[in-house]
Amino acid sequence: GWQVSMKSGSLSYILPCNRLPVQLMSQVRVYTSNGQKKDLGSEDTNGSARGETLHKVETGQDMANAGQKQSSPKQPIQVKVKAVLKKREYGPKYTQNNFITGVRAINEFCLKSSDLDQLRKIKRRSPHDDTETFTVYLRSDVEAKSLEVWGSPEALARERKRRKEAEIKYRENLFRNQRLLWEYKEFFGNTKPRSSTAAMFFKGPGKVVMVAIKVNGLNFFFKLLAWVYTGSASMFSEAIHSLADTCNQALLALGISQSARTPDPSHPYGFTNMRYIASLISGVGIFMMGAGLSWYHGIMGLLHPHPVESLLWAYCILAGSLVSEGATLLVAINEIRRSARAKGLSFYQYVVQSRDPSTNVVLLEDAAAVLSVAVAATCMGLTSLTGNPYYDSVGSLGVGTLLGTVSAFLIYTNTEALLGRSIEPEQLQRLTELLESDPVVRAIHDVKATDMGMSKVRFKAEVDFDGRVVTRSYLEKQDIEQLLQEIQQVKTLEELEAFMLKHGENIIDMLGAEVDRLEKDLKQRNPDVRHVDLEIL
Repeated sequence: GWQVSMKSGSLSYILPCNRLPVQLMSQVRVYTSNGQKKDLGSEDTNGSARGETLHKVETGQDMANAGQKQSSPKQPIQVKVKAVLKKREYGPKYTQNNFITGVRAINEFCLKSSDLDQLRKIKRRSPHDDTETFTVYLRSDVEAKSLEVWGSPEALARERKRRKEAEIKYRENLFRNQRLLWEYKEFFGNTKPRSSTAAMFFKGPGKVVMVAIKVNGLNFFFKLLAWVYTGSASMFSEAIHSLADTCNQALLALGISQSARTPDPSHPYGFTNMRYIASLISGVGIFMMGAGLSWYHGIMGLLHPHPVESLLWAYCILAGSLVSEGATLLVAINEIRRSARAKGLSFYQYVVQSRDPSTNVVLLEDAAAVLSVAVAATCMGLTSLTGNPYYDSVGSLGVGTLLGTVSAFLIYTNTEALLGRSIEPEQLQRLTELLESDPVVRAIHDVKATDMGMSKVRFKAEVDFDGRVVTRSYLEKQDIEQLLQEIQQVKTLEELEAFMLKHGENIIDMLGAEVDRLEKDLKQRNPDVRHVDLEIL
């Protein structure tokens, strides 16, 4: 905007608009935005919208001085000009200079990889950790190439529509194709080598689950025979308990195998939560199948008591079950101790935080199994000594209550894990201090760190960067003498704009590089942090 300052004696006026009557007689010089000056002698009569003309005006009569005319002395008018760049309207043509990756160029413009070989290639900073740079293309070049290949926008639109219909048809037939592939493998045999998923069941939580499946399967078989022979309600509860454990641990094995699947576009963060889902279903299964049937059988025994046959075989089977369940319990305890030591946690913290849901289920189920064997043996012994079948029914109710407690704990811990709970405050404080100690960071806000399960953390924060440090980092990588020469060559507004656009884009790239560096430091110093989202304020 124009700012026109007029001084007359001690009185100063600021004229903010284009045309104002001034009580002075003088010759006015007009300065235009391109640095030219003109001498004007009269008012511009065509009423142009530029508003860059000031008029010659004459002093009027002073009505208070009895009609005497007094002329003011001529004084120069001071004109202050503020040079500003013309505001640029960014339309669709400007966005054609945007970059586009090769994958998007092939998918969105229906091109082949050979078509991109003829286009200009530009190396840009990669957003991925495994590569430093990657190749992009100018969107305008890609659009021109697509028109060259397909001939017209209409032909390109038809091809896009055809491919979209083919994709929808493929998704509809996906289930049928998977079914045919499964039948093919069943008929000809699977000749593929053993996958890494199978190796998961030979160590760690997979090994614990497989041992538990075999032991509980055998226990269920022998306890079922003992119940058929004796008719004991406590033995029936024990058989149902072993069956529930076997089914639940088979479900855990399925969850472990599914959690090893690689991420896909529908599940970009992977399938690690499948272990928690399997453990949650396992807890519900224990409650419905184990506790429910045990309570039902105990209540029916109280309402309709019947004499119990010889319990000798039942005692022998319970003793064998106690040994086998105890061995599985020791395997689970040793695995949890080793994992807790590696994470720097206590045994109790590791279990309560449900760091490894599969091993937790085995631990709690086997602990409940050992205690339930003791409860069942005690109640059966009282029944043998007193001849009162009510003790046996009370033992069934005790086993059901124990299973209900275990299932409630599993449901609670796995629900908390699936809801996305925060990490420990001490760990969050370490991550915050690491960011704040970096010179490029002025402040951080809205910090969130979510435990995604299986020791995988997602960290998010809004970062206020120090622009001076970022600019100084950029200048340290430049040739200062050459930069000074570029500055000295700037004479016009257009040259200034080109200079600022060039180095402004480079500084923005430097800011992106600083974000990548901070994310890499967070992941290296905290291996649990797998995903980092830093938002620039």
